[in-house]
Amino acid sequence: MRRSVLMIVFPGFQLLDLAGPADVFATAALLAPEDGYQVEVAAVRAGPVPAGNGIPVTARALGEVTGPVDTLMVVGGMSVPEQLGDRELVEAVAGLAGGARRVASVCNGAFLLAEAGLLDHRRATTHWLAAGELDARYECVEVDPDPLYIEDGNVWTSAGVLSGVDLALALVARDHGHALARDVARGLVVYLHRPGGQSQFSTPMRAMTPRSEPLRELQAYIDANPAADLSVPALADRVGMSERHFSRVFTEQTGLSPGRYVERSRAEAARRLLEVTAHPLDRVARESGLGTPETLYRVFRRHWRISPGDHRRRFRSKEK
Repeated sequence: MRRSVLMIVFPGFQLLDLAGPADVFATAALLAPEDGYQVEVAAVRAGPVPAGNGIPVTARALGEVTGPVDTLMVVGGMSVPEQLGDRELVEAVAGLAGGARRVASVCNGAFLLAEAGLLDHRRATTHWLAAGELDARYECVEVDPDPLYIEDGNVWTSAGVLSGVDLALALVARDHGHALARDVARGLVVYLHRPGGQSQFSTPMRAMTPRSEPLRELQAYIDANPAADLSVPALADRVGMSERHFSRVFTEQTGLSPGRYVERSRAEAARRLLEVTAHPLDRVARESGLGTPETLYRVFRRHWRISPGDHRRRFRSKEK
């Protein structure tokens, strides 16, 4: 028997958030007709619903959904902040979730799940650009901005946009096994399991911009000179502060300690070198200020959960 997938949209939704997972489920249904999926699209009001790019998608009314829902999936989009005040939408999500076997969100659709109380005391993710806001707005949600998707009980959340494909493939694998998910991924010419997390796509992986002009200039200097002496004494001297005062002010205004910021900046420098050069790892480590290949490896594993070599194979431009 086919499993029902109800995908919830709203004016201004991200079309890829809908189309990516829908094509995964449709391909699974094509490959396994007896055990696939039946996808439906629903919105507060029936009829054409314009995506953020202007393309309309026909949806049924949420109030008309009466049959059992296996998977309830809420998409994201630039207009999500406007939708959080739509009580009819939020209450429909909460109500349908109560009867669904599992609930999922794509990108910042996680905000609608959170607004409906479905992420309370759960671990969740969303687009890296919106993770801080989700964390600040919903204190009961444990936000992890790096994974491409997270499963917590019967609630699944995914990161930005096309990570909805990663999520849908994981759902297919859970329902029907690795072999079908693999065949779907092959058919769509996508990774079954992408290496690393979404922080590898968040360029630059920066802290907050300082209010102080000298600290903004120092931040730019750090990013432009990863191999320079970026120790706390050297940086404090550069802005004419004592080490203790500098560390306190820098941390207050950026949200990161100087050491943490320097490591992130150097990791970004190493990432760029891996993507645009063929330099051996010892040279990448040296020019990015990380010193040794061993340190380069540890930093990459800490920040992106991927090795430098795997990152280069995944992202290096073949034209370089």
